[in-house]
Amino acid sequence: MASTIFTTLLVLLQLMCVIVVAAYLLTRSRFFSSVLDGHPVLKVQAFLILFFGALSIYGTVGGVEVLGAIINVRDLGPMVGGLVGGPVVGLGAGLIGAAYRASLGGFTVVPCVTATILAGLFGGIIWLLNKRRFVPIYIAFIFAFLMESLHMLLTLVIAQPFSAALALVQTIWIPMVLANAVGVFIFAFIIQNLENERKMAAERDTLVGEMARKNTELSIAAEIQQSFLPTTIPQVEGFDVAGKSVMAKEVGGDFFDVIPFEVVSLDTNRMGILIADVSGKGIPAALFMALSRIVVRVNATWHRDQPALAIYDANNLIAADSTSGMFVTLFYGVLDHENHSITFVNAGHNPPIVYHSSDGIISELEATGMAMGAVKDTPYQSKVCPLKPGDVMVLYTDGVTEGQNENGEMYGEVRLQECIRSAVDFPAKEILARILDDLTKFCGNAPQYDDITLMAVRVK
Repeated sequence: MASTIFTTLLVLLQLMCVIVVAAYLLTRSRFFSSVLDGHPVLKVQAFLILFFGALSIYGTVGGVEVLGAIINVRDLGPMVGGLVGGPVVGLGAGLIGAAYRASLGGFTVVPCVTATILAGLFGGIIWLLNKRRFVPIYIAFIFAFLMESLHMLLTLVIAQPFSAALALVQTIWIPMVLANAVGVFIFAFIIQNLENERKMAAERDTLVGEMARKNTELSIAAEIQQSFLPTTIPQVEGFDVAGKSVMAKEVGGDFFDVIPFEVVSLDTNRMGILIADVSGKGIPAALFMALSRIVVRVNATWHRDQPALAIYDANNLIAADSTSGMFVTLFYGVLDHENHSITFVNAGHNPPIVYHSSDGIISELEATGMAMGAVKDTPYQSKVCPLKPGDVMVLYTDGVTEGQNENGEMYGEVRLQECIRSAVDFPAKEILARILDDLTKFCGNAPQYDDITLMAVRVK
């Protein structure tokens, strides 16, 4: 008997594998997504009925005869059809499989036909109870186990003679229950993986859409920030001024500006220049940069002849709104053609480099106060630096001197001074171009980690 059970089990498992493979191919069809969504249209339902009905017939045709009855996996098709497509699909597939089984006759025909119909119907009811979704794997397995056990019970109750029915059930109960339950288990596993794939695809699409939206917002923010920077720099008599900013990301915290502005000018012989670097990167730094720029511009225009007072008032306004701990280093100076000088305030910024043409000496305009936005009522001092024709002054942010090559070496102030010294005979715009070109060659393929901003002033 044991050998009969084992042989029967192998045959049924082979049939089960064929049915599961066919069902798997079905899950990869284009229309199956509507099935998983729980709303298959009539055309899809009709196809599913025929498909799982055909699998039920195959489960009978491929069966083996044991003790006058056909041992098979006929119920597998209707069970899966009901679990995946609802009671209409399950019942329809069950009726097809049952009709074919009825045509074969035999003393177990009534319980077999009944079980096949019930398998599809009960599978569909479970689908409805689970809100038109395929049930979890363990529920599908338990359902298949109980359904085939019911099949065996119906055989004992209905089939005659009872002795023959009992002998049959004792022989086939294990292989039939096991083969059908394993088949439903594997299909449920396939469905679960498919639903996980759909979920991951939906999450990926959502993520891609979110990234696209953020990239669009960043592009808009970058355009707005670029509009803050002067597109053309107004020139004042006796000075050639140029500026350039290269952001490490779409937006950043560096900025430069010039006074006179578009609306109000100091006078025809003077012009304010400023360069600044906000702590941090990205959107927060860009917002802080916008605040700082507006505040400094307004105060610089208001206190035209008092740079230190302009920065003092600007610092108090920025510090009052700076709750995030951010700050900004800034250099602000007023170029004066009549006095041949620059009156400046350096609020913790990198000291601008001044090349003196008369003796070739390079000096730096050191800090005259701390960074803005850190502490209110911080004192600032103005200083005056005389300028002569041929002198060159370069203002920069730390993205220049801290630029690194692939070996981790920094560009540094020494290289910057050497580059400035080699370019002092060129116009201000060319001086900037040469510095940026030299920095690019030094860094090579190393990524840019910080914003780069430069201003050059050449005294005529």
